[in-house]
Amino acid sequence: MIDIYEFLRENNIQNLLLNTTNEFLVEYNTLEENSLYKVTNFSGSTGWGLVKPDMIYLFVDGRYHIQADLEVDHSKVKVVKLQSGQTFLGELLKVLPEGSDLALFSKKHSVNRVNEFSKYYKLTLIDNDPLEYHSHEHALDDSDEIIHLDENFTGLSVSQKGKKVAQSVNLGEDEVILLTNLDDISYLFNLRNYSIPYSAKIKAKALIFKNEAKLFNIDKFSELEHFLKESDLKILVDPDSTNDFDYNLIKDKCYIYENPIPKIRSVKTSEELDNLKKAFLKTDKSLSAVRDYINNNENISEYDVEQKLIEEFQNNGALGLSFKPIIAKDKNSALAHYSKSSKDEIITEGSLVLIDCGAYFEGGLATDITRVFVKGSACEVHKKVYTLVLKAFLKGFNSDYKTGYEIDQEVRKFLNENAPDGFVFNHGLGHGIGINVHEYPPSLSNSDLAKVKIEDNMCFTIEPGLYKQGEFGVRLENSCYMKDGKICSFVNMNYEDKLIDYDLLNEDEKQQLKFFEVK
Repeated sequence: MIDIYEFLRENNIQNLLLNTTNEFLVEYNTLEENSLYKVTNFSGSTGWGLVKPDMIYLFVDGRYHIQADLEVDHSKVKVVKLQSGQTFLGELLKVLPEGSDLALFSKKHSVNRVNEFSKYYKLTLIDNDPLEYHSHEHALDDSDEIIHLDENFTGLSVSQKGKKVAQSVNLGEDEVILLTNLDDISYLFNLRNYSIPYSAKIKAKALIFKNEAKLFNIDKFSELEHFLKESDLKILVDPDSTNDFDYNLIKDKCYIYENPIPKIRSVKTSEELDNLKKAFLKTDKSLSAVRDYINNNENISEYDVEQKLIEEFQNNGALGLSFKPIIAKDKNSALAHYSKSSKDEIITEGSLVLIDCGAYFEGGLATDITRVFVKGSACEVHKKVYTLVLKAFLKGFNSDYKTGYEIDQEVRKFLNENAPDGFVFNHGLGHGIGINVHEYPPSLSNSDLAKVKIEDNMCFTIEPGLYKQGEFGVRLENSCYMKDGKICSFVNMNYEDKLIDYDLLNEDEKQQLKFFEVK
């Protein structure tokens, strides 16, 4: 492993910015390609690191406050905990003053992100990240692992999707769109690859012409690069999903455009909705079997539960998991993104167990669900917190608001007003789902991004929670979709009767619980 401070000295760098992604700007990156993990030992999927000559600063949002504290060496890493409403850049400016020198890896930041940093810092762009295992050098043709989805799953052919994209931006004969976002490419070409854990995406880049779309696998990247350099066409790029290195290769030919594909793929076809419904039935069955496993077995650990969950998903036809499952008992459930699944954490009488999980089935779209179970009898504080979170979910589920921002605010207000002392709701209410388990649009949060209207056939989660560090946390998550202006649930998995205080529910809420039953 390279010594990061030696790297700074050898390259005359004062300040180096690190993040968790790779050259495709993915959310869930492998640890082999995760520079931030290599330097800080923080394994969360999202975070930022600033390496200074005397200290490393790790910036994490509310999902990762506790996890970061547990994973880093505090003698070397200072954890900066972003609170609701705070931005990474705003807090970075408090640690690194405006006008300072700042180096970053150009392949791991979007064009827009680099432009934003350049407003405040004197940037040095580094082409290659020495901390990363360079997968391209070891890449083999993975065509045997790529699955072509039938239109019974997608509802639209590759040709239809390509034309829809070209028409949406009025693409001319003298123009071509460069695509590097893996979700967009996997969607457009109706392709999936489950060989990488917690992913269904293929690794490729693509070009969209007015009348055709062309795919370039990893072994064809040099061919793509040659075409882009030699072509006389105007090259349209999305500055949010194109890394700065790729952009600068062809900067003189690039034209910025607003990528329509995220919005197009967020509105699911009837075929996609039908296959998601089938996938969630299998997800419900898998999780229900795990609940029975917890209730009927003694001396089992978080790790044992994770292995049972994987087995049940496989039994129900899962082709892969959509993210690393969260199996968190008691105090670990207070970590919104706890991911250890420890062999040493044994589930005993009265243990609370939070399970957040999802998978990919033959339709190629992610499922996502969270439930909380109790081994044996529940205590009163468990029941109170659980029931408040359940009421919060039902409030969001029944909301008449049309934007995720409004739904989030309604639920957040309820939890803030009713949460027991020390319990907090410190993350967004929900996110879009699709090829990736986290998609945008839509969003349910207190950010401006969530002020976009949720349209019919958009799919998203509603996942309120309450957490108290050192004690426990409860999160209840249903994946949902909008139909005729009304929120509908993909999930039928029932709630934990032993944890519900029915005295806190009104009659309408009690009636609605009858809908949630594993079929």
